[in-house]
Amino acid sequence: MPSIDSKDIRKIIVACDAGMGSSVMLATQLRKQLKSHNVQVEHTPVNSIPADADVVLCHAGLAGRARAGAPEKVLVSFQVFIGDPAVTRLINTIKNGGIVDA
Repeated sequence: MPSIDSKDIRKIIVACDAGMGSSVMLATQLRKQLKSHNVQVEHTPVNSIPADADVVLCHAGLAGRARAGAPEKVLVSFQVFIGDPAVTRLINTIKNGGIVDA
């Protein structure tokens, strides 16, 4: 299972599928919260995860597709777009240090 030290995270991808805007809002929220930590946050389709992504964040319903498309990446899946414990844990680990694992 892939893992990464939080100090090595430079790019987070919020992968989506439906195009309803929820993942764009999540990416914007992450960008604001991680601005001072030198972490780039981008929003891309789940089938187009870039090779330079360090962490892929996606809804649990898309986790299988994200893992199939980027098996070497650390994948963090969540259930709700705003306030999900998995997203909060990722943000806190980046801010406070630690290991993020798939």
